[in-house]
Amino acid sequence: MIRTLKPGRNAETKAEDAARVKASVEAVLADIQSRGDAAVREYSQKFDNWSPPSFRLTQPEIDACFAALTPRAIEDIKFAQAQVRNFAEYQKAALRDIEVETLPGIILGHKNIPIDTIGAYVPGGKYPLVASAHMAIVTAKVAGVRRIIACTPPFEGKPAPAVIVAMVLGGADEIYIVGGIQAIGAMAYGTETIPAVDFLVGPGNAYVAEAKRQVFGRVGIDLLAGPTETLVIADDSMDAEICATDLLGQAEHGPTSPAILLTDSEALARATLAEIERLLAILPTAKIARQAWDDFGQVIVCDTTDELIAEADRIASEHVQVMTRDPDIFLARMKNYGALFLGPRTNVSYGDKVIGTNHTLPTLGAARYTGGLWVGKFLKTVTYQRITTNEASAMMGEYCSRLCILEGFVGHAEQANVRVRRYGGRNVPYGTAPE
Repeated sequence: MIRTLKPGRNAETKAEDAARVKASVEAVLADIQSRGDAAVREYSQKFDNWSPPSFRLTQPEIDACFAALTPRAIEDIKFAQAQVRNFAEYQKAALRDIEVETLPGIILGHKNIPIDTIGAYVPGGKYPLVASAHMAIVTAKVAGVRRIIACTPPFEGKPAPAVIVAMVLGGADEIYIVGGIQAIGAMAYGTETIPAVDFLVGPGNAYVAEAKRQVFGRVGIDLLAGPTETLVIADDSMDAEICATDLLGQAEHGPTSPAILLTDSEALARATLAEIERLLAILPTAKIARQAWDDFGQVIVCDTTDELIAEADRIASEHVQVMTRDPDIFLARMKNYGALFLGPRTNVSYGDKVIGTNHTLPTLGAARYTGGLWVGKFLKTVTYQRITTNEASAMMGEYCSRLCILEGFVGHAEQANVRVRRYGGRNVPYGTAPE
């Protein structure tokens, strides 16, 4: 039996929140599409108190960001990017162009072509999220993207040096200090000074995620990567301190970040609830983490492993930490998650910052139908075909013509018939199919 010791915000309240976000985003995007830079500047001033002479960073401003960091900080950024680049290169190596002769004279193939221009959004209003620059920009470069536009909000009234350094080292071609809906709108629609892109990537808050959803179609998007979600699956082999630490470590992302404990031990569940209260009394980011935990945190107790797996797949969390005696059971059987972290030696923070897998992952249940950002998201797999003999063209044409007539597409059928007549030497009356 599955029972909830601590519920989160109910579905009705979540729907009301989503409706408010949707309406706000619609209005801002429409204004940006209509007024361009003027609207971007207004919203930047309103939301971020930021209205510089130019949103695009100059080389002297970039140099100042490098000068603001210690050599150790720069080396740490380079180390993290090396891990991301290395794993992305292995992923790209798993993709290959193909060309096969499926029947005599019939050649089919596909090619993987990089997207030409992408916009990378790096959130940073509450924290300078350096790692998001690695995940988007480095991975796009490995894929072969030609031009990368990067946007990030100001942090404490100025560009965040570490984020800018990460963008530059990652390979960004242009950097703009503009955040939120206005950044997404500017990159999607283009303004007088910010070029439109073909594809948008990067996580963000609920407003950024909704903005990406609304501009999808005008541009491509990686996925809906909204407020961070974490699910900790633990049994009685684990202790409350590590469970509580891992839950709050993600809850501090923002006040709408769900953190859920799923366990088959009620004793561990109750001990973790108590440990969370102890840690919230000493956590420097407790103000944010407390709100997230109170509103969106959950503790769910199951009786069996089957129930744990079923409930985890129902939740379809962005991050899933599995700290049980045999985490490989979950690796083998779980289907819906953004990323799995198996065993107590790893954790979501490693994935977020440095280990090499991508931290831009599906939220809001999207793990039911998509994985996270990876090198393949920046590649278009496109097909081609070639017929090398008259016999093959005529043979394919006969089948095609009959299938087209079956559907009522006479014009389609004639595309086939003209080739049956020309390459097969058959007399097929116009508008009919070969017998």
